[in-house]
Amino acid sequence: MTVTWEEVEWERLAAGVGRCRLPGWDCTTGLVLGEGTALVVDAGSSLAEGAWVRAHAQALAGHRVTHLALTHPHFDHVFGAAAFAGAEVYGAVGLDTVFAFEREGLRLDAMRHGLPAADADEAVDALTAPRHLVSGEWTLDLGGGRQVLLANVGPGHTAYDLVVLVPGSAPGDPEIVFCGDLVEESGEPQAGPDAVPSRWPDALDRLLALGGDDALYVPGHGAVVDAAFVRRQRDELAARFGVS
Repeated sequence: MTVTWEEVEWERLAAGVGRCRLPGWDCTTGLVLGEGTALVVDAGSSLAEGAWVRAHAQALAGHRVTHLALTHPHFDHVFGAAAFAGAEVYGAVGLDTVFAFEREGLRLDAMRHGLPAADADEAVDALTAPRHLVSGEWTLDLGGGRQVLLANVGPGHTAYDLVVLVPGSAPGDPEIVFCGDLVEESGEPQAGPDAVPSRWPDALDRLLALGGDDALYVPGHGAVVDAAFVRRQRDELAARFGVS
């Protein structure tokens, strides 16, 4: 069954492109539809949330989710990943190392933020490394003339930041950049112990170079913003961390 964006409470951004702000941590998950394909960007904070995202994405697509891109290794973005069994999973080089050797840290961070221990344990037990690791840029062909660009622009918010650029596919459609938590609108960008503050402004410069002045930028948390917002946040981060 195919439904509309509104019926599943997703925000349509352009033809075949949308996003949903998930409850709890206001984390964005994105959806890009191709010809018989569907790319989800970020998987939610638990296996149950990942299953919800997958079910609604497939209702919109009219077919299964075929691809999953993980923007960075924080629990609210990756703990639902195992709900996408069978999808081709992409992440920045190094995400595999986090999943292999820093699982306890991910579990404890999730619980500190309020995820029930049983949900955290279940998600960590099910985590598997992405099959496809992006070191520079990766063009992903979704069919029907739709290609997206996966770009490893970090380090910044973490050591392993991936963004997803979706070119417009219909007249008047803007380019759309899924930024992960390199950009946040609903609050000040969070710089935890795994952030690389000295490199964060450079990561945003690369992100802006990919999207350009007329793109829509989709933060990891909060409302969709424009290039001017990203530039202001870039300058605020540079001042905050004492870098140029």
